[in-house]
Amino acid sequence: MDTGTHMVMGLALGGLATLDPVVAQDPATASAILVATVIGSQAPDIDTVLKLKNNAVYIRNHRGITHSIPAVLLWPLFISGGIFLFHPGADLFHLWIWTFIAVFLHVFVDIFNAYGTQALRPFSSKWLALGVINTFDPFIFGIHSVGLFLWAFGAHPGYTFLAIYAVIVVYYIKRIIYKRSVLKSVQHLVPDSTEIIIAPTMKYHHWRIAVMNKHQFFVGRAYKNDVRILDQFNRVPVPETPVLAAAKRDKNLSAFLSFSPVYRWELDELEDHYEVRFIDLRYRSNGHYPFVAVVKIDQDLQVLSSYTGWIYSEEKLRKKLEVLPG
Repeated sequence: MDTGTHMVMGLALGGLATLDPVVAQDPATASAILVATVIGSQAPDIDTVLKLKNNAVYIRNHRGITHSIPAVLLWPLFISGGIFLFHPGADLFHLWIWTFIAVFLHVFVDIFNAYGTQALRPFSSKWLALGVINTFDPFIFGIHSVGLFLWAFGAHPGYTFLAIYAVIVVYYIKRIIYKRSVLKSVQHLVPDSTEIIIAPTMKYHHWRIAVMNKHQFFVGRAYKNDVRILDQFNRVPVPETPVLAAAKRDKNLSAFLSFSPVYRWELDELEDHYEVRFIDLRYRSNGHYPFVAVVKIDQDLQVLSSYTGWIYSEEKLRKKLEVLPG
């Protein structure tokens, strides 16, 4: 989920914790837990700072080790221990429990996004991405905000958020059922499909579709159960040529390939260099595919510059390739 949603969820958990008898009877513990749940709900996303280095490092590591099983166990220890130093009167055990719930819930809800997490590390590096909830879901953010508003005006936070989370559980179940219904529609439209990726959007009834069969890629959108194919591309295997081999060794393209399961590629031979472009097919927007990796290679197969990330205009891409070395 996005940072704002994780924030309101952390505050909501602090309110929900007031149903814990120990918390309800001890203002010091309640205060410490509210701080802990807010921090715990944000902690796994500390790897966002990697974006300051470059997109390749960020893509390879975001929602990786910081969302892993060891991290889910260690974050609560560090956070509750640190907060206890400033709130020594708090109940440490209950402080740890609610911090653990905040961290676990962060990782758990991220699994339902299309991006997913590597939550099973170190036992598996597989990405868990159920693709039923958008990274920012207006309903989830909105209902949390309503709960916080009611709390601010005197409603009991524990019972308020208990009711809200009951509604959210039902909402998640409905989204899972909805996606399965869309999946059946896609399978009917492309019966020989070998892989289907269905991703949510911010709009409840709208879904992004990317489908593969043995020979083609299909990119489309679904509105309710009405699936429309917007683009089709032939599947052309990436050949083992010196130019493409050199491009694959570049850190930006390597990071792209580690993240993107559905893409097509292009190779342009220009006057004094080659340009290799890989295009993720999952994020079609207004006829454009903004998530790309591009590598410029000279005639001696040396990388001149490269870039991976979100690009919405060719002009901006040219500027990136002018200033970014490979």
